[in-house]
Amino acid sequence: MSDLIEGFLGKSVEGKKSRLPAKLDFVQSATGLFLGLFMWGHMFFVSTILISNDAMYAVAKFFEGSMFLEEPNPGLVSIVVGFVFIVFIVHAAMGMRKLPANFRQWQVYRTHMKMMKHDETNMWFTQAITGFAMFFLGSAHLFLMLTQPGTINPYGSGDRMVTMWPFYIILLLAVELHGGIGLYRLCVKWGWFEGSDAKATRKNLKKVKWAITVFFLVLGLSTMAAYLKVGMAHSDKAGERYTPTAIVIDMNAKVQS
Repeated sequence: MSDLIEGFLGKSVEGKKSRLPAKLDFVQSATGLFLGLFMWGHMFFVSTILISNDAMYAVAKFFEGSMFLEEPNPGLVSIVVGFVFIVFIVHAAMGMRKLPANFRQWQVYRTHMKMMKHDETNMWFTQAITGFAMFFLGSAHLFLMLTQPGTINPYGSGDRMVTMWPFYIILLLAVELHGGIGLYRLCVKWGWFEGSDAKATRKNLKKVKWAITVFFLVLGLSTMAAYLKVGMAHSDKAGERYTPTAIVIDMNAKVQS
């Protein structure tokens, strides 16, 4: 009964305001922080293709357990992706609470934004739009990785880039803009790195945010171009599994001997 009263009135039977909104805000912040840091790590991992095909292959096999298993198991990747997918859905659900619920609320917000012309308000709008796009694009990408972990290699990822590059360009833009703004807002909301002058801190945080966003956009586009190059060079053998250079050389040596 007390839960029903709190649900209708937003207060407990003792007359205290519900703590649920604060708890949900914490969940949103925690999941957002996890996903933001995960995406940074993910970008560094996939960008190993810029070093060489073999480097990217080695990283992919590492996440399949090559360091402690006799035979790498792509199922381990599915477990990690499944966990990230759950966190992603929880974060999206928490974020949807704050979106305008109808056209009238959306109209009021847009009018408010135009009148104020405030940086923070504009950034929230960008985050809302990119978050909406990520809900569909990110879910599709995660589902693909969840169900096809064995295709994460230079050839498999290259083949995928050839057929889906517009999809991944939009996803990259949405992720980096949304994540950069989200991490900035977390710093402001929870007072991280806050100095004696809050205004100066925000200004510096914005500079750092845009520097990080530009860095990861450049890195992401460069990485996509590298995968596209691999995929185009491999287009006549689409679907073929990648074989590391060392194994190819060893096989050739055995044939010649």
